[in-house]
Amino acid sequence: MNNRKMRMGMIGGGKDAFIGAVHRIAANIDGQVEFCCGALSVNPEVGRQSGKELFLDDDRIYENYQEMIEKESQLPADKRIDFVTIVTPNFAHFAPAMMALDHGFNVVIEKPIALSLEEAKQLQQKVKETGLVLCLTHTYSGYPMVKQAREMVKEGKFGAIRKIMVEYPQGWLSTLTEKEGNSGAAWRTDPKKSGKSGCMGDIGTHAAQLAEYISGLKITKLCADLNIVVPGRGLDDDGNVLLKFDNGANGVLIASQIAAGEENALKIKIYGEKGGLEWHQMEPNTLIVKWLDQPAQIYRAGQPYLSDIAKHNTRVPGGHPEGYLEAFANIYRNFALTIGAISKGEEPTAAMLDFPKVEDGVRGMAFIENVVASSASDQKWFDFNI
Repeated sequence: MNNRKMRMGMIGGGKDAFIGAVHRIAANIDGQVEFCCGALSVNPEVGRQSGKELFLDDDRIYENYQEMIEKESQLPADKRIDFVTIVTPNFAHFAPAMMALDHGFNVVIEKPIALSLEEAKQLQQKVKETGLVLCLTHTYSGYPMVKQAREMVKEGKFGAIRKIMVEYPQGWLSTLTEKEGNSGAAWRTDPKKSGKSGCMGDIGTHAAQLAEYISGLKITKLCADLNIVVPGRGLDDDGNVLLKFDNGANGVLIASQIAAGEENALKIKIYGEKGGLEWHQMEPNTLIVKWLDQPAQIYRAGQPYLSDIAKHNTRVPGGHPEGYLEAFANIYRNFALTIGAISKGEEPTAAMLDFPKVEDGVRGMAFIENVVASSASDQKWFDFNI
């Protein structure tokens, strides 16, 4: 097969949908992906109008995901899509993902991967059966300085990891905005559409994935306290979780969407025997490295002293800020390079394969279900069951 762009179809993400536009921008940044078709809204008229505004061909603007997947699978190989991107609310992840995999399409999916751990496990089994690739967009693992941090931990620069502190405060749900016409808040706080957890499912999963990704460790036990702070809300909007990891390290995870005045202030600190590191999502081009016996250091994106994996995920010289969209684009590029290599019968490199996969989705759903169970129980420590 000749070199070409990977062809993408999108489910959800029509007019006024925040995350759909982000996916399209990210997919386009490196020129590896061509947006070819979509079923962009549950409202057919909105879907058609969205497709026209995005310059899709009329015959590739579909009324629903079933029609899109069926018709695309019948197109000749030189025209049909290579993968489906799913950017719907949580409750509408599982069915289109399963159908796409059944029809031979790779999948990119928003987190959390599904509505329940059981659904996540079924998707994992389907990926195994089909040999296809599923990418989960845990965006924050795409930042180059996160990858630099991970590489330094992996190389043993800090010795054995002892302590992990990760927090993700937002303030946008400090009032009952879901009752005031905020559609994003409405589905995120509705158990039927969001699942068992609100805040922990929405942003706590990001924090947990980031802690495991940088440290290379796995959560084995947790003790959770979830709260509904704003009266009248249907799901947790705040929570605290104590963590234990598989090497004996301990940690704490805080996620809140009622931290009034906060924007998107994800930050993480990891400490080992010899030193530690600190990274803030809102200042993503800086990594602070701290040592037991010498002054702290400031590492900056785009510099020649960084690891090869950090350089691979950086596009511009130091001092030219890269942010959220570029981190998102790293996930798309690595995924596209992976499925492109596979389509040519080649083995993807380790750098290509550096994106969250179905296994991360299963762990994310397990995190949600274990946190909810722990919070409802008087038992102190809950095993992290999958």
